[in-house]
Parts: sequence; C-alpha cells; structure tokens
Amino acid sequence: MDAQQEMENIDKKFQKEINAGISSLVLLSVLDKAEGPMYGYQIAKLVEDSQAGGSFIKLGTLYPVLRALEDNDLLRSEVEPSVTGPPRRYYRITQPGRETLTRWRKIWQQTREMVGIHLEGTQNDK
Repeated sequence: MDAQQEMENIDKKFQKEINAGISSLVLLSVLDKAEGPMYGYQIAKLVEDSQAGGSFIKLGTLYPVLRALEDNDLLRSEVEPSVTGPPRRYYRITQPGRETLTRWRKIWQQTREMVGIHLEGTQNDK
C-alpha cells in the first residue's frame, strides 16, 4: 500500500468514527421535525438532499442505526402495506427519543464548541 492509499484509509476511518454518533443525532432530529412517520428511504433521501457534496448516511448504515434507536426505545416503527411495492416500515420518534435528542443537542453544542476552540487555536499557532 502506498502512502496516498494509507492516508485515504486513515481519512475514511476518521470519517466513519465521526459519522457513527452523529448519524443517530441527525436521524432523531429528522424524525422530531417530521410531520408524521417516515420510512427509511424517505429519511435517507431527506438527509441526502440536505447535504452538499456526498452522502453522509449511506442506506447500508441507515437501517442498523434506525434499529438500534428503536431497540433503545428512542424510535417506534410500524410496517404498512405499500401500493407501489413491498410493505414499508415507518418510523416515528418516541417521548424518550425527544428527551434524548434534547440531551444530545446539548452534548453536540459542547463538543462543537470545544473542537472549534482547539481547531482555531491550532490555526492561530501556525
């Protein structure tokens, strides 16, 4: 493996680690703002459309995150028939999910501020 590939692998690993926790936060936020239940592809499309340049949450990782949130009672789902294809699983946020989202937003704000301080400090040192 050459140095360029190694750096790309390091970058991918870093991005994967960042995305792991943020995905849950984003999905809870999307469902909190939704006017009603949403199915997985609908959620993925909404998130993708809000991103500039690239897909933050891939379909392959979306469903495991949704299941994990449901396993922790942060989301609830129901399967409903679809006139255009197979049945769809619709997700909605629960009250414990809303409470968790409130806490996670505070944690995100604190994390963002702390990282910003350190990154700005690093830039000023150069």
